Amino acid sequence: MIDIAKAISDEFKLTETQVNSTIALIDEGNTIPFIARYRKEATGGIDDVTLRNFHDRLIYLRNLEARKEEVIRLIDEQGKLTLELKKDIEEAEVLQRVEDLYKPFKKKRATRATKARDAGLLPLAEIIMAQEENDADAILMAEGYINVEAGYDTAEKTLQGALDIIAEIVADDAEIISKLRDFVRKNGLIQSIAVDSEEKTVYETYYDFAEAIKSIPNHRVLAINRGEKEGKLKVKVDVDSEKALSILSRFVVKGESAFYELIKLTLADSYKRLIFPALEREMRNELTQRAEDDAIKVFAKNTENLLQQRPVKDARIIAIDPGFRTGCKVAVLDEQGKLLDYTTIYPTKPRADIAGTHRTLKALAEKYNINIIVIGNGTASRETEEVVSDFIEKSGLSIKYTIVNEAGASVYSASKAASEEYPDLDVTTRGAMSLGRRLQDPLAELVKIPVKSIGVGQYQHDLNQGALESALTDVVENVVNRVGVDLNTASSSLLGYVAGIGSAVARNIVAYREENGVFTDRKQLKKVSKLGEKAYKQCAGFLRISNGKNPLDSTSVHPESYNVATELLNRAGVSLQELKNGGIPDIKQRIGDLSAISKELDAGLFTLKDIVDEMTKPGRDPRDDAPPVIFSRAVKSFEDLKPGMKLVGTVRNVVDFGAFVDIGVKQDGLVHISKLSDRFVRHPSEVVSVGDNVDVWVIDVDAQRGKISLSMVGE
Repeated sequence: MIDIAKAISDEFKLTETQVNSTIALIDEGNTIPFIARYRKEATGGIDDVTLRNFHDRLIYLRNLEARKEEVIRLIDEQGKLTLELKKDIEEAEVLQRVEDLYKPFKKKRATRATKARDAGLLPLAEIIMAQEENDADAILMAEGYINVEAGYDTAEKTLQGALDIIAEIVADDAEIISKLRDFVRKNGLIQSIAVDSEEKTVYETYYDFAEAIKSIPNHRVLAINRGEKEGKLKVKVDVDSEKALSILSRFVVKGESAFYELIKLTLADSYKRLIFPALEREMRNELTQRAEDDAIKVFAKNTENLLQQRPVKDARIIAIDPGFRTGCKVAVLDEQGKLLDYTTIYPTKPRADIAGTHRTLKALAEKYNINIIVIGNGTASRETEEVVSDFIEKSGLSIKYTIVNEAGASVYSASKAASEEYPDLDVTTRGAMSLGRRLQDPLAELVKIPVKSIGVGQYQHDLNQGALESALTDVVENVVNRVGVDLNTASSSLLGYVAGIGSAVARNIVAYREENGVFTDRKQLKKVSKLGEKAYKQCAGFLRISNGKNPLDSTSVHPESYNVATELLNRAGVSLQELKNGGIPDIKQRIGDLSAISKELDAGLFTLKDIVDEMTKPGRDPRDDAPPVIFSRAVKSFEDLKPGMKLVGTVRNVVDFGAFVDIGVKQDGLVHISKLSDRFVRHPSEVVSVGDNVDVWVIDVDAQRGKISLSMVGE
């Protein structure tokens, strides 16, 4: 059996002590964010992303070992377990190998071979497969095994039954299949042709297409799969069958025996009827799995970067959800995102009430001291932006505007969470509010929306939805817990992602807050229904209380370390109240050597460093390092774009073949992977991330197809 701790140690390049300590923490029921932040001494400082991968690998290896035990038991119950077979199973490093070894012993549905076995033809098959007869007549031998009742009433049928058994034995041989699987992986092609070559579809690139299995990019695999699913493409795996049969022969054929030709024909039958169809399914599944895994990773990374976008502080906002016939919905928000006012304006056709729109915007801006206007990027966005830009220019007011991606806003506005949060507002007003709040605090607002609806991936509807949901949930949890949450203002949607808190407890926290007023001490969390000691331990450090009784409650210092934090403050000669004044920038210099203090206080060095960092700047938001929002773009429509023009844009999505960049018009432009850098780029994520502000040059504009080609490589 595999030594799981050693396997993980080798794979992740960790010490076995680190691995065993981390496994113990996981088995105790600790959450990944808690382990990553507050158990660094045990893990050696493993970050949250690595811990997620560690956890996934641990589950896989444990499942592998459990499957080995089950397979050994099942084969042993049949009385067919040999010491060699048991050793092979125990040494298997992947689940596929275990299943290959188990395949000959697995109960099968009725096949030609099982029927022949039941008729007593296995001995005949074994004689032929042994290939020890040099002058035997197979037909004459078969006559001795005729079984009329079973349907083998002639020597020819009997012989064929024996050959069917041989074909299945060969197809079930783990070593043969492993060798052929590797051959197909290295030499096979994925091919696609059109179902109707005259039909115009988005899949025309793949109407007569072939590419090596070992090198086909993942996005092409997903595109081909979708084309096949929609009935536009026929897809198959192609490989040199003669070479495959040659490999097969080297395993089975023993020389020029009397059964040489029969064996060769049987191998061809086994390959065509049993082996290759199974391998073709495997290769398609492997490619799909590889592509989906990669797409999910890209989706997760994009989501992480999106959620970590910098909040725009002190923003008093007019948020506009554009539209044509029914007008543009407007929501006015204060700095905390509280709704102050709402209305509807009609700057676009059919009304095109530009003068009325200007009057309304000016009245709202002056009444509520507005400094930013936010416009959704959906239908009528460009037309609305032109009117808003014109209004700002003519009004003389100190106002900026920006475009916000409205993906998922309609999903949120019609959701149960939105109706519970704002029962007296219609869905359109909720949608406009969501757009404004995305600028003020992207993380707090976007967690209210199903992550798959945010639109920062590729082929998300074609992916394994369970795996995608799990990966995205992990990402949201990581980001929420890295940033921390204000216990007195956070929605239940946001609280639900805090370590140790599920949706039910999150709702209970909000209910407690509404009934008893704001939290003034972290210990009050223990009074929340269903939030016990274990959950408190996991969540307390990630929940912040501003202006509470204990200044440490506004920091990421965990309550279990308050005594250590207090001692550090005493050594620095400052009071706890100093934390309220923006922190103690020179605390590290005041307290001296942390290594020595670690021994004196019997406290971990990782923990001490984290406490000191937090006291230097309490409640620091890691999102402050993210790129700032770009306001008031230079271009507003396709007509403004000219080849060679240099612009500043914001990366909205990163996919396998490039990055989509918002340059101020309704449609994002594409920077192809070949135009991201003047060096070779293996994947766009090496160069850009969602939220980055980048310089781009316009290469081409296709207004009819709504496509913009950009480059990040200057002329």
